[in-house]
Amino acid sequence: MTQQVEKREKYDQYLADFETFKKSANGHTWLNEIRTTGLSTFNATGFPTATRGNEEWRFTNVGPIARKAFTYPFKVSADSVTKEQLKAIAPWDDKWTTLVFVDGRFDENLSSPAIQKNGVTVSNLDAALDSEKGLIEQHLGRYVESDKNGFTAVNTAFLRDGALVKIADNTEDTPPVHLLFVSSERSEPFVAYPRSLVVVGKNSKATLMESYISLTENGYFTDGVAEIVLQDGAQVDHFRLMREAAQAYHITTTQVHQSKDSTFNSTSFARGSSIARNQIHVALDGPGAACTLKGLYLTDGSEHIDNNINIDHLKPHTNSDLFFKGILAGKSKAVFSGRVIVHKDAQKVLANQSDKNLILSENARINTKPMLLIYADDVKCAHGATAGAVSDDVIFYMLSRGLDMETATRYLIQGFAHEVIDGIPLDGFRDYMDTYFVESLPAYTFQMKRPGRN
Repeated sequence: MTQQVEKREKYDQYLADFETFKKSANGHTWLNEIRTTGLSTFNATGFPTATRGNEEWRFTNVGPIARKAFTYPFKVSADSVTKEQLKAIAPWDDKWTTLVFVDGRFDENLSSPAIQKNGVTVSNLDAALDSEKGLIEQHLGRYVESDKNGFTAVNTAFLRDGALVKIADNTEDTPPVHLLFVSSERSEPFVAYPRSLVVVGKNSKATLMESYISLTENGYFTDGVAEIVLQDGAQVDHFRLMREAAQAYHITTTQVHQSKDSTFNSTSFARGSSIARNQIHVALDGPGAACTLKGLYLTDGSEHIDNNINIDHLKPHTNSDLFFKGILAGKSKAVFSGRVIVHKDAQKVLANQSDKNLILSENARINTKPMLLIYADDVKCAHGATAGAVSDDVIFYMLSRGLDMETATRYLIQGFAHEVIDGIPLDGFRDYMDTYFVESLPAYTFQMKRPGRN
């Protein structure tokens, strides 16, 4: 009984903030209904803290999030973040179209000017509610399962300062779009609700980046949702960076819906956070649709990162390639759950998934769970997972060539990681990742007691 009262008291903070939020939030009747439904769902279900019968969250305990009261930041100081700070820590190129959100709120002064020309719209979602009402109402909230997930439900309840990216049919020469979500220094724990809606028209191409950056070491909670829609023949190159504080909590959901002959290529990088979960769900809902999902995650100390990937092959002649790598040190933990479902009548499907992990400490742990659920009979599918340290033979070989242990370690880790980094086609993002990864390496030395060594 005491636990139930404590739980309700923590959720009461969300409910009270919502009452204040709905008085100030703009929106049409249909949007207010979506918000109210999200809040009702969250109030009924809360966060997935159950320890029994909770397979989706079996290896990730979100109890610390549920037990903490996070406040909604109704006011954001205009000078709390500068562009110089962002350029020093985040991927940045003046040629990109960048939308900056500080503590979940859109910052016009830090962002590129909104675009509404030549078939391209890049804007703050709140500002586009009137000019793009038809598109937003058609797609917003139609792909994520807010009724089954407390995190997406409460994000939907506080839906306001999101990002809208619309690419019209037959549009190719568009600059990369960067959605930059920044957590600033605050005196109390707060929650931010990043939200993105991306709709790419028929036979169009787009490059999209999402970055989650911290300028504070204090604890906070990022609860994000992105919906990405690819119409017939569309192509999207997607890059995602999570660089949160070590005391932060980060739960985000990316829902991708693909139509006929569309292509979605995504590369994600994650480091940091006390608890982090990157949820990606791709629906291949048209013949010829294909997706390639790559990822690299690094953990140290007591950090926890969970990559939960679901790919639904709903139509025949669809392809998917899932390839993630992890590097674990300290007492950190990582989770990889890759589920590929080939639905009935989705024949001629090609699906591959792989998760490889480099364990640098005796106390680090990876729970990896690749899954194939196949309900068709004419398919080619494969999956696998590996975890372990670098072999003594490789270490001995490098030491025999005159390298010290630290240098050998760095080279081996770089070689392991660069299979993902080198495949990034966007120069600015690849250069950033290369530099940031190298700068991060000193913490990731071999901490395991190797046989025969003191």
